[in-house]
Amino acid sequence: MPPFFITLARSAVAALFLLSLITSAAADLSFSRDRVRLTTGEGRAYDLSVELAVEPEQREQGLMHRREMAPDHGMLFDFGQTRRVVMWMKNTYLPLDMLFISADGTVRTIHENAVPLSQAIIDSQEPVAYVLELNAGTVKRLGIKPGDRLSGAGIPAGNGAQ
Repeated sequence: MPPFFITLARSAVAALFLLSLITSAAADLSFSRDRVRLTTGEGRAYDLSVELAVEPEQREQGLMHRREMAPDHGMLFDFGQTRRVVMWMKNTYLPLDMLFISADGTVRTIHENAVPLSQAIIDSQEPVAYVLELNAGTVKRLGIKPGDRLSGAGIPAGNGAQ
C-alpha cells in the first residue's frame, strides 16, 4: 500500500477513535432525579420520576441515544428563564410527547408523538420555562391537556391562574 494511503488510513482510525471518545463522554453525562406531580384539569394526579436537564450540556443531550424509558418516567428540561423553546429529535430513538410548561407549572402547549431521529424543529409556540418529555402516547393515555399543572422539582405549586 502506498505511504499516502497508510497515512490516510491512520488519520481515519484516529478520527474514529476521537469520535468514539466524544460520543462516550456525552453518553456518560449524569442527571439528577426528582419526582413531579401532574394534575389534570379534572383533578386526577399522576406522580412521575424525572431526570433533570438543567445544565446546557444536559439539555443538549437530553434523551439522545436512549432505547427505552419506563412508563412513569420522563425528562424535565429547566431553562432557568422563560423564553420560546425549540426542540428536535436528532439521535433520539424514543418517540416522545413534549409538554411545554410555564414558570408557574401550567402546561401551555403539547407536541405529541415526536418522530424519532427527526431534525424537524418542534416549537413551544410561546415563551415557557420547562419542557417535560414523556414516552409517546402518555398524553393521550393520561388525558393531558393545556391548562393542566406540573409541580415538584423546583416548579412552584401555585394555582395556575394567568
